Amino acid sequence: MSVGTGTVALSLGLCLCAGQLVAASPAVASSATTVAPVAATSSAAKVKPKLSTSLNTRSLSKGSTLKVTAKVINPRTGKVAKGTVRLQLWKNGAWQTWDKATVKSGAVTLTAKPTRAVTIRTYFSGTGYAPVSTKKVKVSIRAGGAAILAEARKHTGALYLFGAAGPKRFDCSGFTKYVYKKAAGKTLPHKANSQQKYGKSVSKGSKQIGDLIVFRKGSYGYHAGIYAGNGYIYDSPHSGARVGKHKMWSSNYVVRRLVA
Repeated sequence: MSVGTGTVALSLGLCLCAGQLVAASPAVASSATTVAPVAATSSAAKVKPKLSTSLNTRSLSKGSTLKVTAKVINPRTGKVAKGTVRLQLWKNGAWQTWDKATVKSGAVTLTAKPTRAVTIRTYFSGTGYAPVSTKKVKVSIRAGGAAILAEARKHTGALYLFGAAGPKRFDCSGFTKYVYKKAAGKTLPHKANSQQKYGKSVSKGSKQIGDLIVFRKGSYGYHAGIYAGNGYIYDSPHSGARVGKHKMWSSNYVVRRLVA
């Protein structure tokens, strides 16, 4: 037997004894390196879809509806990815679902009515797809006409007092000054004639609840109130009267919009 042959035999865990080919002992065989089989790579790896969204606004009037439109595309096929989109709110250190919709053949719209500034995102999940989410977005809340009117109602019955600006007694401009500051953070002077110079001028036919109404003699503003709809205002009328909802008595007035 040549040296080379013996080397090969030993490397295979075998030995040659007295002309016989004999298997190596269990101890020798166990010293051979075991090669683990290679796991097959799955061809069905989950696809990461493309999730895009748009908001109707990022500055919302209080009481209005936030609308979020979402579209999900499978980048491999260019077609709509089917699954569920959730509109989520960040609250108490976790994402909470506000609204959800099933994506079938196109974009979906999710809605919510936040009452305060919020941080939101959209989240998608579906069979065969890796879950994805959009970046978080902050939505601020503006005081709308309904918020102004709600604050005005709270003071119904408060007695008129010349020069008073709340919170328990008011004159006319003191009442409007207090309500707009409290409900919307708007600062007005304590004089009806001066208040007509604030806000956006609106035509009488376009007035809406929460608008400032200033009655005039000529061009001089002498009384202020808050429009309540249907020809009524909330105001603090005069000495001896109380804050309440009263019929508008004159057509000589201007409308000023201080909130959206």
